[in-house]
Amino acid sequence: MTRPLDITILGLSLSSSWGNGHATTFRALIRGLHARGHRVTFLERDVPWYATQRDLADPDFCRLVFYDRPAELETTHRALIAGADAVLIGSYVPDGIEVIRRVMTIAGGPVGFYDIDTPVTLARLDEDQCSWLSRMLIPAFDVYFSFTGGPLLDRLERDYGARRALPLYCAVDADRYAPAGGRPLYDLSYLGTYSPDRQPGLERLLIEPARRLPDRRFIVAGPQYPDDITWPANVERVDHVAPADHPAFYAASAFTLSVTRAEMMATGWSPSVRLFEAGACGTPVISDRQPGLEAIFPESDAILIADTTDEVVRLLTTIDARARARIAAAARAAVLGAHTGRHRADELIAGLVRTHEAHPPVIQAMEGQTMAGQRERTGDDAHSPA
Repeated sequence: MTRPLDITILGLSLSSSWGNGHATTFRALIRGLHARGHRVTFLERDVPWYATQRDLADPDFCRLVFYDRPAELETTHRALIAGADAVLIGSYVPDGIEVIRRVMTIAGGPVGFYDIDTPVTLARLDEDQCSWLSRMLIPAFDVYFSFTGGPLLDRLERDYGARRALPLYCAVDADRYAPAGGRPLYDLSYLGTYSPDRQPGLERLLIEPARRLPDRRFIVAGPQYPDDITWPANVERVDHVAPADHPAFYAASAFTLSVTRAEMMATGWSPSVRLFEAGACGTPVISDRQPGLEAIFPESDAILIADTTDEVVRLLTTIDARARARIAAAARAAVLGAHTGRHRADELIAGLVRTHEAHPPVIQAMEGQTMAGQRERTGDDAHSPA
C-alpha cells in the first residue's frame, strides 16, 4: 500500500464551508493527499442548505460527486466504493448509519471512520441519539481516526470496541493560509458558527471585553447567531467568511479568539481547525483552556490562554506589536512543522498501511451471521442501526 492509492471519502461536505468546519478540514487533508500523488473521490450528499452556499463546487485536487439517496451508493456509485484501495466515512454524514451499512457490503479495501466530532459522537452514542454512527458498527471499521487525541483513543478501543483508534487532528492548507500583511483593523476577532454551548465563552471572552473597551474594535464572523443577542456597538457582525478570505480576516486581527464546545472542553485534545488556520496566518490566538492544547501550542510561547474577561482585557491592553509578532512566529512554526494537510495525509496513509499489514481488511456484508457476530463481539445487542 505504499504506491499511490485510490481513496473514496464520504463526508458531510467538501463543497460548502457554510455552517460547518468539516469542509475546510477535508480540503486540507485531500489537498495533502493530492500533493502526495494519491487520487481521491469525495462523495457528498446533495442537500439544499449546502447546495445554495457552495464555495468549492469544482475542486482541482479531487473528484467531487454528489448523490441524492444512500441507495445510490450501491447502484450508481458502486464502482467508486468497490474499486477503491481504501474508503473513509466521516462523522455527521446524513443517514450515516445506512451509509455505513451499504458501504460495508461493497467495499473491497480497508474502511475507516474519520470522526471530526468525537466527543459529541460519543455523547450521542451514550444517549442512543447518534444518527451518523451506532455502537454496533464501530468494531466493523478497520481503523477509527479521531480529530480528538489523548486518553479518548484508549476509551474508543476499550469501551466502544474500535479495532484501532488513531489521532487525525484537523490541519491547515499551508499553501493557502499564510500571513497576508497589513495593519490590523480589529483588536480581537472570532470566526465560528453559533453554538449554544460556545456562546457563554464568547460572551465572557469577547462580548464583555468589548463592553469594557469601547474604544477597541471587535468582529464576530459566522452564521446562525440568534437575533436576540445584544452586540456592543464596537462589535462588527459578518454572517460568513469564505475559506479563500480567511487569511485576510486573520490579517485584519491583532488577536483572534478560539472558543471550545463543552464536550470538547471536557475531553480535551480537540484543537479547532481555526487554531491551525490562525497560526499559519501569523495571527496570535487567545484560547480558552483545554487539556492537551499545550502539546500542540506551548502556552505563552505560541498561544495565550484566558479564563476570564479580566484576562482578555489585560492581554489586549498590555501586549505590544513586538510581543504579538513573537507569539505569531512561534505559532506559525508549530503549525508548519506538524499540522499541515500534507502531515495529515501522511498520517492517514500510515494508519491505513499499518491496519492493512496488521490484518487483512474484513469488508463483507453486514447482514445475517456477520451482523450477529458483530453483536457477539461488542456485547451490545441493545444498540442497533436505525
